[in-house]
Amino acid sequence: MDNAKLKARMSGKVQELQQPPVSIVTPDTSPAPLESTYLALTNNALDIIRANLKSQPLSLDLFDIVKSPSGGSTVFSVPGLSGDEPAKELMGIVLDYTTPRAYWDTPDPVEGTPPVCLSQNSIISEDGKACAHCPFNTFGSKDGESNAKACKESVLLFLLRPNNIIPLLVRVPVTSKPRFLKYSTRLLSTLTPISSVVTKITLEKATSKQGKPYALFNFEAVGTLSPEEAAQAKVFGQQFMEIVNATQLVPELAEAG
Repeated sequence: MDNAKLKARMSGKVQELQQPPVSIVTPDTSPAPLESTYLALTNNALDIIRANLKSQPLSLDLFDIVKSPSGGSTVFSVPGLSGDEPAKELMGIVLDYTTPRAYWDTPDPVEGTPPVCLSQNSIISEDGKACAHCPFNTFGSKDGESNAKACKESVLLFLLRPNNIIPLLVRVPVTSKPRFLKYSTRLLSTLTPISSVVTKITLEKATSKQGKPYALFNFEAVGTLSPEEAAQAKVFGQQFMEIVNATQLVPELAEAG
């Protein structure tokens, strides 16, 4: 190779080295921040709640409750001003949640019948016994034929929706409890408070081992609050739950049937 070609080749290499490095942009899969439409976070909602309640505790009949639909339906029935309304999804901020469980001494208790035993956190019963060692907390203890437990457990979500200051109660059945706990753990793994994201809840049809259809819950973070909104949601959630009289609320939430 002659000197002219060698110089040209070396000059090209130098120019390549002087070029800025190419950056690799990875797609951002985190939920996008949302503009606030949450009335409770932008107004004096807590003052209004306290004024209207006149220092009385919140009772169950003041809340709207969404339960798991029967027959494997994938449509929620949401209480509204004109009666129950169908909804394919629920969306809002999970301010807080509880994990109540209760035991009735009859396989099919009449709705409204108080439970024989109750736990507010699925760990310790109200009489101080450990739920983990209870025989009614074992699989198959309900009727001996299915794999169900005699002690009924669930997750109760306080879901704050846009343009509302009173959360919607969403009762997640035991079949979907692991899904919710997995969802909350995924948020925890990235140090993301559950009250700082907008959660979408949907249903999918499933079939039990006995061939009975039921609905499974799905949970997805579809948006993030701004730092200011996240701080407001945290404070609102904490103060709202202080207003709720848990000792009166939770026993009522342990629903028979």
